Amino acid sequence: MKNFLETLQEEFRTTLYKSETSNQRRYQFPEAKGLAKIAIGMRRSGKTYFLFQTMRDLIAQDISVDRLLYLNFEDDRLLPMDQKKMGELIDALYTQQPYLHDQKCFLFLDEVQNVEGWSLVIRRLLDTKDLEIYITGSSAKLLSKEIATSLRGRSLSLEIQPYNFQEYLSAKEISLPLKPFGRKVLDKYGSHLTGFFQRGGFPGVQSLSDQERIEMLQNYVEVVIFRDVVERHKVSNISLLKYFVGVLLKNAGSRFSVNKFYKDIQSQGYKVGKDTLHNYLEYLEDAFLVYTVPVFTESLRTLETTPKKIYAIDNGLINATTFNLALNFGKLLENQVYLDLRRQKKEIFYYTTSEGYEVDFITKDQKGVYEIIQVVWDQRDSSTYEREERALKSAEKDLGIKGRIIDWETYIKSID
Repeated sequence: MKNFLETLQEEFRTTLYKSETSNQRRYQFPEAKGLAKIAIGMRRSGKTYFLFQTMRDLIAQDISVDRLLYLNFEDDRLLPMDQKKMGELIDALYTQQPYLHDQKCFLFLDEVQNVEGWSLVIRRLLDTKDLEIYITGSSAKLLSKEIATSLRGRSLSLEIQPYNFQEYLSAKEISLPLKPFGRKVLDKYGSHLTGFFQRGGFPGVQSLSDQERIEMLQNYVEVVIFRDVVERHKVSNISLLKYFVGVLLKNAGSRFSVNKFYKDIQSQGYKVGKDTLHNYLEYLEDAFLVYTVPVFTESLRTLETTPKKIYAIDNGLINATTFNLALNFGKLLENQVYLDLRRQKKEIFYYTTSEGYEVDFITKDQKGVYEIIQVVWDQRDSSTYEREERALKSAEKDLGIKGRIIDWETYIKSID
């Protein structure tokens, strides 16, 4: 055990030092003493390197690296792992370095959802040791279940997405645009924006060739399907699940009806129940591959019967898996605006006006302030702009809420 732990710590430090050149993420764990901090998000979205960024920040505050303890539960040498073994492993880290008992330490646990009963160990550690605990996980449901039971009131969660546009520019070593926003600046950053929409924001694909990037992103989807859905939820109809994922990603930014999809696949010879399809969608949301947005309504019946809109975790992922001959930049901008609003921790809905127009987003911030947002790629396209403006004004009239239109130019002007 001693030699194994020494090997793990040696590998961890090597990786930590290598991470010094990684791109700085625009996230920060909340300062909350006595609470476990949990970073959740899809695999490969950058959670591990965000942990390393947090560690480097601690080292910059003169915290010795000896007081940083790291375990990655995706490491095959640690699996299978259960609550008892996890507790024994962490205790062994202290036994190996007895002086740590008298110091405040910082424990980092990666992909902890792979350990059954992990939260019981965390609760014990919070009660018995002078520890700051940082956790990552790729399952919203499994983590929330543990948080709602064993860790009730003892944790705070932060969702990590792939790069946003600002982080993408930073990774490409491109400075943010400066005022005044003349035609030259807008055209230059408009080109960067379309490049971002094509490539996407997953950190691990930024330096790859186009073909390598596409293959890597397709692999990311495969891993989510098999590791986070098939293995975790014992799904047997893999071919249908893959087809379902492809349809969802292709429909990002659109309404999606499970009932309609059910009828379509029945005609193709698939034998599956509607409840199974609803479960598949729930599993994929749990793994952060897709998100669903409900209609804005006070009627529970309307809420339950109206299709939700689908959004994807990343535009590059959409492009790599759906093989569209021509990119719909309007839909990609809408998808990115959704992700940005989600980062801002806003409640998000879509809306159909009394005149039958669809509005992309109704948002509610943490202070209870509502806003209407309509997304259009280019306001200079007069027919499209007039249609979107008409829908916006109709929604403002219905709801008495102020609204705005976001196009690619206003999107660039809003970044900071």
